[in-house]
Amino acid sequence: MTATLGTTSTTKTPDLGPAVELVSKEEGHRQPLAPEFVSAEDFSPLEVAYDFGRVRREDIEAGPKNIWRYKKLLPVPSNVEEIPNTEPGSTRLVQADRLAKALGVKKLWVKDDTGNPTHSFKDRVVAVALAAAREFGFEVLACPSTGNLANAVAAAAARAGWRSVVLIPKSLERAKILTTAVYDGDLIAVDGNYDDVNRVATQLAAEQESWAFVNVNVRPYYSEGSKTLAFEVAEQLGWRLPSQIVAPIASGSQLTKVDKGFREFGQLGLVDETPYKVFGAQATGCSPVSAAFRAGHDVVQPVKPDTIAKSLAIGNPADGPYALDVVNRTGGAIEDVTDEEVVEGIRLLARTEGIFTETAGGVTVATAKKLIETGKLNPDEEIVLLITGDGLKTLDAIEDKVGPKATVGASADAVREALGI
Repeated sequence: MTATLGTTSTTKTPDLGPAVELVSKEEGHRQPLAPEFVSAEDFSPLEVAYDFGRVRREDIEAGPKNIWRYKKLLPVPSNVEEIPNTEPGSTRLVQADRLAKALGVKKLWVKDDTGNPTHSFKDRVVAVALAAAREFGFEVLACPSTGNLANAVAAAAARAGWRSVVLIPKSLERAKILTTAVYDGDLIAVDGNYDDVNRVATQLAAEQESWAFVNVNVRPYYSEGSKTLAFEVAEQLGWRLPSQIVAPIASGSQLTKVDKGFREFGQLGLVDETPYKVFGAQATGCSPVSAAFRAGHDVVQPVKPDTIAKSLAIGNPADGPYALDVVNRTGGAIEDVTDEEVVEGIRLLARTEGIFTETAGGVTVATAKKLIETGKLNPDEEIVLLITGDGLKTLDAIEDKVGPKATVGASADAVREALGI
C-alpha cells in the first residue's frame, strides 16, 4: 500500500536539504520526494537518496550540539534548527572499562542514548520525521508504538504545537503509558500486540490525509534519523569507524541505518573506509530475525511476541531482511537471549558502569556477552554497544529482582549488623 497526501498538501516543493528522490530498496526504482513508503513499481520499501555535495568535518564540528550538526546529511529543511523541536542527540559515548573487564574484552564503548529528551533514541527519528512532515503539509503527528516512540512523538508534537495521535498495545509497560499521556495528546490503547496496532495505523494513514504517521507514511524520512547514531559514534571516536557494533533489533531499521551512516561518512571522506562488523540483538521471545540468521535464510518468518523486552516485540519486522543483509555483508551475527538473561544484562550494565537501561539495552548487553562467549565477537577488537532507552521506563522487569539488602531498625548498631561490620 502506498499512502499519499491530497493534492492540496503537495503543491509546495519541499525543502528537504540534500534529499533528491526516493529509491526502492529491491530494484532501485526512483521517484520524487513524497510522503510515500512503498514503491508502486516493485512494492518494496522506499528510502531517501541524496546529493550531498561537499561536507567537511569542520562544518559539522561548528554545528549545534544536537543532531542538526548533521543536517547536510539528513532529509530536513536547511533552517531546521531554527524551528521549535526537542533537539535530540549529542549523547555520550562512554568508555566502559569495567564492563569490558567483566565481559573479558580489551576495549568497549557504550553509546548511551538514555540522555535524549524522552530518554531513548526515538527522539532522533521523530525529530527528522516531524521536520519532513512539516514540509509536506501535515498537521498531526501520529504513530503506532511499543513505547519509546510513543513518548517521543507525544513530546515532539507538544513542543511543535501539533496534535498527536499515538496508538499502543494496551499491555504496554505502565511507565511508558504515563510518560506518553503526560503530554496530553490523543493516546489510544489497542487490544492487541504491536503488529495489530501497526496494521490499524497503516489503515488510518491511508485515510487521514493530514496525519503524518512517522513510521508509516513518512517512514523513509523518519528512519534516516537513526544514521545520527552512527555519525556521533564515528565523530566521538575521533573521526573513525569502530571495528564492531552491537544494535538491538525491533523492526531492523536502526541497524540498517547505522550501517548506512557509516558508509556515507566513508564515501564522503569524513572517515577512512575501514572494515567493521554489525551485530544484531533480539529477545528469544521475539527473535524472528535471529532465527532467520541462524537458519541461513534471507527472509523472516513472523512470530507472536512473548518477551519482557516489549520495545523490541515486533513479530513481523519490516526491515528484518535488510538487517540480515547488513549483518551478512559485514561479517557480523545475530543472536537472541532469554528474559532472564535480559534482566542480568540490565543489572550487569548498571553495576559496572552506572548506566540503567531498559529491557532493550539488557538485550544488547546480554547478547554481546553471548556473542563474546561463542567467539563471534572478537574480544581483542573494540566493541560499541548501542543502549537505546532508559531503565526507568521498564521498572517492572526488575522490580522482583532488586531491592534493599536488609530492612533494619533505626540505629547504627542495626546497620552495622546488617553489613557485617
